[in-house]
Amino acid sequence: MKGDALRRLWTAHDLRNRLLITVALLVLYRLAAHVPVPGVDRAAIAQILQSSTGTGNLLSLFDLLSGGTVSNFSVLAMGVYPYITAQIILQLMVPIVPALKQRMEDDPREGRQFIERWTYYLAIPMASLNAIGQIRLFQASGLPVLPHFGFSGANLLPTITTLITMTGGTMFAIWLGELISEYGIRNQGLSLIIFSGIVSRLPNSVGQLWSDEQTRYAGLALFLALVAITVFAIVVVTQGRRNVPVMYPGRRIGRRQSMPVRGSLPLLVNMAGMIPIIFASAILSFPAILAQFFTGSQAQWVRNIALGMQDLFANQQNWGYITIYFFMVVLFAFFYTDVLFQQQNYGENLKRVGAQVPGVTKGVPTQRYLNKVLRRITLPGATLLGTVAVLPLLVGVMFIGVTGGRNAFFAIGSGLLIVVGVVKETFFGLETELKLRGYDDSLLVH
Repeated sequence: MKGDALRRLWTAHDLRNRLLITVALLVLYRLAAHVPVPGVDRAAIAQILQSSTGTGNLLSLFDLLSGGTVSNFSVLAMGVYPYITAQIILQLMVPIVPALKQRMEDDPREGRQFIERWTYYLAIPMASLNAIGQIRLFQASGLPVLPHFGFSGANLLPTITTLITMTGGTMFAIWLGELISEYGIRNQGLSLIIFSGIVSRLPNSVGQLWSDEQTRYAGLALFLALVAITVFAIVVVTQGRRNVPVMYPGRRIGRRQSMPVRGSLPLLVNMAGMIPIIFASAILSFPAILAQFFTGSQAQWVRNIALGMQDLFANQQNWGYITIYFFMVVLFAFFYTDVLFQQQNYGENLKRVGAQVPGVTKGVPTQRYLNKVLRRITLPGATLLGTVAVLPLLVGVMFIGVTGGRNAFFAIGSGLLIVVGVVKETFFGLETELKLRGYDDSLLVH
């Protein structure tokens, strides 16, 4: 960030206070991340995370995305991902359930508030379900991570206490994210919560690459190349846009009518930002957790399906996971872009002010035309986003070295894209605030 921008940020009292509040809340989150669940065996957890099994790789991924809370088995071990999963479920239900769709169309603001309220309600059972699945995932290793976990006898009360503690930790993290969005950097609360966790673990992942004397230089070179590609793709390429020409009616001044004004409607290539990456990571972690409930089933076919799901979704080293991850990112990019764009309702808004896309009828035809253009330009953006997302995983699969090196690439790949994307969105948000105060330069690129 440029020195002039820093001075403006510091001299603007409201922005300075927002930044200080954001930092304070993130520090509070990181302190809470080191509070362990009562009765946990940390030595057993460390042994599982150091293993190269599918369970160990999946838990290492959870540990990175949650900022080391899994290795501590912290009260914040699940982070904000149950909330994200609940958000995905409700957003998928909007176009499916007619009542929800009608509510969003009648009053978008009230509809968003309704969806947000029910997202909180759904996040509570999702957090409890995630807590049980995560504990069962540890127990599948055969090590006594929580020796007093069970739903019968003397274990019932400690189990309920553990689930309430972990669910409460998730809701606390969500609350901190909402405080950041309201009193800190606007609309970046949950993203910054995830960002802080990933950043705190990235040095450890890079240290794994450096620990192997035979491949340390090759590993670091690949890591720097991935950083360069990721930054270029997110900061430069995804800022591409298609400017749709729009004719605005002229103004009447007395008896004279001014000429129509030619303007444009910018449509971003990547309108969804980093949300598809976060959504895909959250969704792909859920099947492995859900499979833990059925691995001990008496029915052989149910047990086989559960074990197959666990092997597929708990192991980032197989091509099936990489392929699914790529298509999930692409699909979520299309889905979230469509949701955001439909909420704007540009067809009716342009018609209301008398504006028109040349050659296109006002109203619904304009909306259909804009949808067609947006989906056409979203395809290369979503494909690029999916490619950059799986690139570190591909490098990790092909990386010749020790297991720790491969696992480090998996961890870096899962978090690096989110980190760069959140930094970009945060800088652009600060840039907008500064431009309102007379600052006319870019903080990232010219």
